Amino acid sequence: MSDVDLKSPVYKDARPKEYFDAFHERTRGGPPGATYEVVRAITVLHALTTFRAHGIDSGNVPAGPLILAPNHASNMDHFFTAAFIRRRIQFMAKSQLFGSGPLSWVYSHGGVFPVRRGDQDEEAFTTAFRILDRGGAMVMYCEGTRSRTGELAASAKPGVGRLALESGAPVVPVAILGSHKVRNWKRMQFPKVTVQYGAPFKFDVVSETTRDQRQEAADYIFDRIKELHSDLDRRGHRAARRTDRQPADAAPEPSVGPDSEAQL
Repeated sequence: MSDVDLKSPVYKDARPKEYFDAFHERTRGGPPGATYEVVRAITVLHALTTFRAHGIDSGNVPAGPLILAPNHASNMDHFFTAAFIRRRIQFMAKSQLFGSGPLSWVYSHGGVFPVRRGDQDEEAFTTAFRILDRGGAMVMYCEGTRSRTGELAASAKPGVGRLALESGAPVVPVAILGSHKVRNWKRMQFPKVTVQYGAPFKFDVVSETTRDQRQEAADYIFDRIKELHSDLDRRGHRAARRTDRQPADAAPEPSVGPDSEAQL
């Protein structure tokens, strides 16, 4: 039986950028508060009980400004990514989710901020840099949108490369296995989900990046995600969980620069 289909994505939001100013200002004003912990408690319980989610190597996640870069196959991926670490994680979400309803209040008070897909949304990047400047952590997807099959995209979007280069924040690649089947709950199928955190790395800061630099950095990040995901997929849920050994301390943060393997 095939997986439940995703709805076709909607990329354009006809509302002007000024419509979203209040949501950005709320996020820029400070880290998420108690709403985040309430949502976290609910979603973590859901992830652990419904999908038997398991995290591997969460000790790789350092303190301070941080970009978590997972593969993307489900609207639950940000919750899976955040479930096994005690940091308050913020992330971009498509602007269509934001309006006048109660869920918009939950999103904006829970650390979510809008990005207008299909546009060069500088407001979203300004908000993202503000989060990192105050030492916060955020999720950004290399693929830009969800996979319909569980297969990783052919290439990365340059946005994550820009954020990593211009902020200098460490990047932690994250592999999520099984989340593309989460939508099969409609058929009463509840897959296992395994999340593995890779070793952090960071780039030398480039204050004004070119598109080629952004793309090269994004490709490097995506290659680390693909390596992690491929190994996790090869081992499978059971073997990966059986061999899981949590490190006592976070891994060191190698600098990606002139003397390292990634030349940018």
